[in-house]
Amino acid sequence: QVQLVESGGGLVQAGGSLRLSCAASERTISNYNMGWFHQAPGKEREAVAVINRVGDFTYYADSVKGRFTVSRDNDKNTVYLQMNNLKTEDTGVYLCAASQVFLPELDQAFGFWGQGTQVTVSS
Repeated sequence: QVQLVESGGGLVQAGGSLRLSCAASERTISNYNMGWFHQAPGKEREAVAVINRVGDFTYYADSVKGRFTVSRDNDKNTVYLQMNNLKTEDTGVYLCAASQVFLPELDQAFGFWGQGTQVTVSS
């Protein structure tokens, strides 16, 4: 069982930045591909960034390319999402998830989920 806890959300103006963190309880987080998902109000959850086990391959949704950066520190059991040039449409809950396969567009592949952290971007 992998427990994931997100932090770093908050209220920010459009154009601003936030850095989200996902702390994992599992000592062998390096066994998992890690993803960040965005749940916008009234919309389906979508993967915005996924990073493979060793951190040398990533996936980004088109909507965040060039603005968001996912990274991981396996020694600290932590995954990060640096969010720059935030837009109002980035508002929503951001969830961290772990998967043993690298299938970014299939959220059913992610077996472990955090509770999420709220990001609100004001205009």
